[in-house]
Amino acid sequence: MTGRLITFEGIDGSGKSTQIARLQHSLESRGYEVLVVREPGGTPISEQIRELLLHPDSADLHPRTEALLFSAARSQLVHEVIRPALAAGSIVICDRYADSSIAYQGYGRELPLEEIITTQKFATSDLLPDLKVLLDVPVDISSDRKSQEPADRMESAGRAFMARVREGYLQLARTQPEQWLIVTGQTSEEQIAQEIENYVVKIISA
Repeated sequence: MTGRLITFEGIDGSGKSTQIARLQHSLESRGYEVLVVREPGGTPISEQIRELLLHPDSADLHPRTEALLFSAARSQLVHEVIRPALAAGSIVICDRYADSSIAYQGYGRELPLEEIITTQKFATSDLLPDLKVLLDVPVDISSDRKSQEPADRMESAGRAFMARVREGYLQLARTQPEQWLIVTGQTSEEQIAQEIENYVVKIISA
């Protein structure tokens, strides 16, 4: 029995954590085995990389170094946790995945997109999600939602950076509509959760 991989993407403050928790609860109540993981992180090695990537003291990280570290953390998570869980038949919900590198390091840091895409294929051994959920919110709303929390290194990159990241996500989703569900993050939590649940159940039941 093969599981399903569902990834959630979006800029910071888009509501991913809330909607992931709601989807997990909904699917488990239907009898599915669900594993939730986050990026970067999810394994001891990946969590150490996360600390390095997000710590404010890492301000001097070169964009290419940043891209490789995110990919290294992802590779460890895929091979240590995600692939075994899928093989056991679980539904894996991942808070960010390969498309986050394309959006953040490709569009945001303006590194060559093809190089980022190739690196992701190598890091994940070509493991693709069954569905990608994009929670889309304007940068101003994202900033307002995050204003009461300490900013990590990525969140401190500025509004112009986040605007490029958001546009990158929208470009990815619009050019691959069969892979993505785009959900506006500005309606109620209940409306968003219901839209995602309905779509996900259709996908995993197919």
